[in-house]
Amino acid sequence: MEIVYHIGANCTDEDRLLKSLLRNAGVLSEDGVKVPGPSNYRRLIRETIQGLDGATPADDTRSILLDAILDDEPTERLVLSNSNFICIPNRIFDKGVFYALVEPKLRGLLQLFPGDDVELCLSLRNPATFIPETFAKSKFDDLGSFMRGMYPAEVRWSDVIKRIQHVAPNCKLTVWCNEDTPLIWGRLMREIAGVPDTVPLVGTYDLLTTIMEKEGMQRMKGYLKNNPPPTPQHELKIIMAFLNKYAMDDALDEDIDLPDFTQELVEQLTDNYDADVDLIRAMPGVNFIMP
Repeated sequence: MEIVYHIGANCTDEDRLLKSLLRNAGVLSEDGVKVPGPSNYRRLIRETIQGLDGATPADDTRSILLDAILDDEPTERLVLSNSNFICIPNRIFDKGVFYALVEPKLRGLLQLFPGDDVELCLSLRNPATFIPETFAKSKFDDLGSFMRGMYPAEVRWSDVIKRIQHVAPNCKLTVWCNEDTPLIWGRLMREIAGVPDTVPLVGTYDLLTTIMEKEGMQRMKGYLKNNPPPTPQHELKIIMAFLNKYAMDDALDEDIDLPDFTQELVEQLTDNYDADVDLIRAMPGVNFIMP
């Protein structure tokens, strides 16, 4: 069986990807793809890993989990999504290391399904907005305590990717930038579900509605219906053309309300992020999805 773990990151799509896939649960199940609701597995997986505390699972652990999650439904590909699979926001900077828990948590997730083909999916986000957003969702009152002494300019997603690959060298790793999601939403849905373009999915433009005016969305959908694009690249060009004309004012701007984050720091973090993304895109074994 193929097991797909969508491991976040925290404060990226806020379960919207899972919800879009759940809207297509019926048609996906016809292709052997199961997208269970989060209540079927999130607590179960968390408590199973906590109960094992690093120990090797019993031989029947896999079958017990699958019986609980799938209800004996025939499945070839199982999609499990949780932005807290690695950790909750409070612990993102444990010990002053960016996602210090990625190694032990991934080991725990991987050993639940020994012998299965496990895939990992991760969305990145500019630290200039990621740090303030996760800090706001944490229990901490000051940024220094939240980051455990790590400086914002030291944050590198490439370090997290390297550690993921070290723990899971045989797992397919799909990565994308959260900032790109409105433009690649349909591709992400198909990539994670593992289905080709021929499988009809609803909601492939869900995130475009957050940045494009309603009139533009209606016109774009009508145009695409009457002029089916031959390739994803052609489709993207059409989307960009309508977005250039009908983008909501300031739709792509994100307010950063954190005194520590000066304009100079935000620009530095953004430059660092751009360079870091270029580095990740060039990493062997990374399936990087971009517009």
